[in-house]
Amino acid sequence: MSGFASALRERRRMIGTWVVTDNAIGAESLAGLGFDFLCVDGQHGLLDERAWLTVLTHIATRDGAVGIARVPGNDAVTIGRALDLGAEAVVVPMIDNAAQAAAAARACRYVPEGNRSYGPMRAEPRGAGTPAEANGRVACVVMIETAEALADIDAVCAVDGIDGVLVGPFDLTLALGGTGFGDPAVADRLTEALDRVAAAAERAGIAAGVHCPDAATAAKRLADGFTFATVSCDLMLLEEAATAALRGVRG
Repeated sequence: MSGFASALRERRRMIGTWVVTDNAIGAESLAGLGFDFLCVDGQHGLLDERAWLTVLTHIATRDGAVGIARVPGNDAVTIGRALDLGAEAVVVPMIDNAAQAAAAARACRYVPEGNRSYGPMRAEPRGAGTPAEANGRVACVVMIETAEALADIDAVCAVDGIDGVLVGPFDLTLALGGTGFGDPAVADRLTEALDRVAAAAERAGIAAGVHCPDAATAAKRLADGFTFATVSCDLMLLEEAATAALRGVRG
């Protein structure tokens, strides 16, 4: 079992960030800073599949963060491809219900636990373990970011093979009727939704994660019961550091 998969299943606290740029050296640098994981964003990020491989390979050269991947959607071929390229876990966006979560979990595992096709040329070369062992080394995380998923949250968390749920607060804010993330009109509803997700995950004994725009928000979410969090992304961290440097010089 990979360190990430075991930590997720043991509900250990973890902090990660997103890689949204096609910048393998930048991802390699971030990987050595102390993050527990870096998530290559294949849904909204500016990377094609070849860049997934390059970034995941560079992350693996550093002691520290492991590389996982958010796939564009709940597609078995794409999920299997991300794992074949070396992702230690997949994050599947826009899950609406337990049936869709179950399909994602099956796509991550070989038979008899799932329907992943065997051919991991980089992730698990021939002789590096059995398919059954590989099933234990990968993790499946599904995103809670729709009203339907929130309504079915207990059933989603109870799906066999789901190792964690990750709240996407931007889309969930829209689903709750907000006009955009941070909309004060739905702030209380978003807090209630986050509490519901964290509680459902705890009841099911799986990890509960949430994306956070900054460190202060991540610290609060972890204190409120979430077990892992993603903080910002490589592009925004770069912009924030550059802005701070300019302000420091110009005043």
